[in-house]
Amino acid sequence: MPLTTRLAALTARVPERVRTGYWTRLVPVLALLAVVTHIPSFLRPVWSPDEGYLATQARMLADGGVLYDTVVDRKPPLLPWLYEACFAVFGSASLWPLRTLAIVAHLVTAVLLASLARGRWGNRAGAAAGLLYLLLSIGLSPEDTQAATFEVFMLPAMVAAFRYAERRRWLAAGIAVALCSLTKQTGGAVMLPVLWMLFQDARHRGVRWQPALFKIGFGFALPIALVAAILTKPKGFLFWVVTGSGDYATLGSNWLQMLGRALGNSGILLAAGLGFLAPVAYRLWLRRRRGLPSPAAAEEHGSTSDLWFWLLSSVVAVSVGFHFFGHYYLQLMPPLVMLGVGAVSTSAVRWRPVLVYSAAAATFFWGLAVFWPGQRLTQTTEVATAVAAQTTKKDTVLVWGMHPELYWLADRRPASRYLTAGFLTNFSGGKDGQQVGEQYSVSEAWQTFDAEMHKNLPEVVVDDSGTAPYNPELVPRIETLLESYYEVVGMTGDTVIYRLKR
Repeated sequence: MPLTTRLAALTARVPERVRTGYWTRLVPVLALLAVVTHIPSFLRPVWSPDEGYLATQARMLADGGVLYDTVVDRKPPLLPWLYEACFAVFGSASLWPLRTLAIVAHLVTAVLLASLARGRWGNRAGAAAGLLYLLLSIGLSPEDTQAATFEVFMLPAMVAAFRYAERRRWLAAGIAVALCSLTKQTGGAVMLPVLWMLFQDARHRGVRWQPALFKIGFGFALPIALVAAILTKPKGFLFWVVTGSGDYATLGSNWLQMLGRALGNSGILLAAGLGFLAPVAYRLWLRRRRGLPSPAAAEEHGSTSDLWFWLLSSVVAVSVGFHFFGHYYLQLMPPLVMLGVGAVSTSAVRWRPVLVYSAAAATFFWGLAVFWPGQRLTQTTEVATAVAAQTTKKDTVLVWGMHPELYWLADRRPASRYLTAGFLTNFSGGKDGQQVGEQYSVSEAWQTFDAEMHKNLPEVVVDDSGTAPYNPELVPRIETLLESYYEVVGMTGDTVIYRLKR
């Protein structure tokens, strides 16, 4: 039978409501919008240090590295494994496969949100939820929204967990929460609205909650147990992902800068979503005017208490660690979109101005991504080119700074498992000099680092610290290393390149 005939026969077996129905019309539109909004992601080799870190990790794993032992990070393993798999299939010279998968992740998130909204408020609300999410998904700094990093790949599992809980599929909800947590720890916050829906279901329907709670717990524990069994160093997994980040996740003394970052990113997100967030604020004002105690107290067209609980849990997740980086705010987008769609669907507000404003805001952020300044990337690329010229493929390199993408751009092996100075000094973005130094390092990190240097000194050391509080002059071990074994061979901006003395 000819191929065309077989395809026609298969198509004929598909129910007409599927072939000509709601999803076959909506999904292609959402797919096109997902591609258009994230086309700028392909304009740069790397958008953020997180991408550079993941890419460098993937190369180390491909070279025989062991995750949470000779390759370390404070993040769960699913995304490093995904990077490694993509590099194995497509090569490690470009991140375009990961950027493509990021677009797929945004599309899946949009479709799941459309399904949630359609079930609550009808077809038009479902379509609006998918469209509004994709328009909002670029409503932050391009470095936060165009990069293929943890939050992007966490969102589909997060929305799926909420959707499964709404449909009382508790085992699947638990599995989805686990997958979310194994992508980024803060994704586990979606467990709170899942449990809220369970106990609300038990209270209003009079069903026993214990069996459902067991299913959630089992579904959550099973993927984590499987991952721990796959890992060579499960104790390392527990330390790096759970117990070893206490000093990193602290407010410190630079609280004014942290507050400024929190308010700044909140303001940017508010401006991007104002078209559908304004109706939410109006509904809250009406409630207060009518004397209703809270959003959960009454809804003319159905309760949204679970959505508010979802938003609250996401706010807590964004606030953990007090860093308030822009990409953290991606976790707020799904519940905000759902609350906005619900507010518009149950009021006299028309959809056209909401969609027009959101499209205009997305156009602004899209243009911002296309013309985003690239001075830092240019400098990093120049340094990477110089490092590659000073070394061979067999040589190792040490980058003393917070830009691990240098390893990946230079295509050189790291001399240490600690790809940033943060592990050895407790420095992180936005911190001042308080609680930064050798004495604040990850437990036993310096002993491990000294052993690595004793075994094989790197051919080149890149001092990318500038005037940061972990500058070599403030870290005696690094200052001694450079003075004893290295000489300056180049400088680009505030970055100094050292090479072994001959």
